[in-house]
Amino acid sequence: METIRNTNEWMGATARAIGAYPAFALVPHPAFRMLGAWGRVTERSFARMVIKPDWEIPPIAGEDGQDHVVYVEPVLRRAFGDLIHFRVARRDPLPRKVLLVAPMSGHYATLMRSTVLSLLNDCELYVTDWHNARDIPVSEGKFDVEDYTRYLVDFIRHLGPDVNVIAVCQPAPLALVATAILAEEEPAAQPRTLTLIGGPVDPDAAATEVTDFGNRITMGELEHLAIQSVGFKYRGAGRMVYPGLAQLSSFITMNMQTHTRAFIEQIYAEARGTASEGDKHNKFYDEYLAVMDMTAEFYLSTVERIFKNLEIAQNRFTIDGRPVDIGKITDVAVMTVEGANDDISAPGQCVAALDLCTGVPDARKVQHLEPGAGHYGIFAGKSWRLNIRPLVLDFIDENAALPDSVKPRRKRRAGGAAADCGVNDPVHSDNVAV
Repeated sequence: METIRNTNEWMGATARAIGAYPAFALVPHPAFRMLGAWGRVTERSFARMVIKPDWEIPPIAGEDGQDHVVYVEPVLRRAFGDLIHFRVARRDPLPRKVLLVAPMSGHYATLMRSTVLSLLNDCELYVTDWHNARDIPVSEGKFDVEDYTRYLVDFIRHLGPDVNVIAVCQPAPLALVATAILAEEEPAAQPRTLTLIGGPVDPDAAATEVTDFGNRITMGELEHLAIQSVGFKYRGAGRMVYPGLAQLSSFITMNMQTHTRAFIEQIYAEARGTASEGDKHNKFYDEYLAVMDMTAEFYLSTVERIFKNLEIAQNRFTIDGRPVDIGKITDVAVMTVEGANDDISAPGQCVAALDLCTGVPDARKVQHLEPGAGHYGIFAGKSWRLNIRPLVLDFIDENAALPDSVKPRRKRRAGGAAADCGVNDPVHSDNVAV
């Protein structure tokens, strides 16, 4: 897979060099311009696949007219992932403390950059920053769904009982389990609120291509077809992983027509000279194409225990053989958010968490179904910015007893994001599946 990626990057660089050769500028034929444009787009796209993006958080404008620089600082360091804090210089810590649990599903946590930017003005923000498995030595041992859950328990316990957890996509069911563990073992360390966004708590509640694939393939077939060994050029040489390039291939295949059209339009834009370094296409795909490997045990245990055996959906999940009862959660307000057009975690999969939380009063349960929103849109697109984010902040404030001085000041217009979701851009609309 790396050979194919490297070859395509080299072919793109070669085509870019040929198209830019000065002598060909004398030939009045568009083929050379198109060749150079194809080369620039191809080289950039395949080069991004092995580069971890930077957070690149710009300074925040403060109420006093000053710009406040944002520093990304590790709070807890672990072999497979860190807890990082976005510290805003010269700003007192805000009372609304939020832990944003980023998914470990093939992309880096920087995929949540726009989500982070939207929360920084109103929250003291912490994020889980998962590491690329190919860079983790074999000596660090395994990392499966149980280890992932222990990491979340440690992160929540470290941040204290005033933290509000927001779990996006893949970690939603495991964040629910981590909260249940704290509810039983250390009730004082539970988070105040738990917001689950587009996560597969009950994959069987609504069928998608993802759930169909999980039910169709056996674990033996999956291990044989998907798991590979890390090469010797990386620190994790010999570790068995599910390659990020394989995950990226499946993502693109699910929306092949959309992505194909986006790249064709970008090639024409490059040929016409209307493309730029910071245009929407480059900003989106520089992040979308940057992928990381997952440990084989994490990928396989996720498929087997969450999707096939439905251990969390049926409240049968265990840690080290000890059962975890989600019904033990009693003092945490729980909110679920789903997108009506989500083709990764379809409506019904995430809201199932509310039925599992039998110990939480109905008055402290909230569900929201966002019309017209796809998977990406419910945490990073227009639907998130215009409608879902204010709802989540209101939910946090209502259950955290925060003073009015820190509550959102923005007035939401009637109709929310539903009236503003009609974007024609197929790449950056809410319906792109990530």
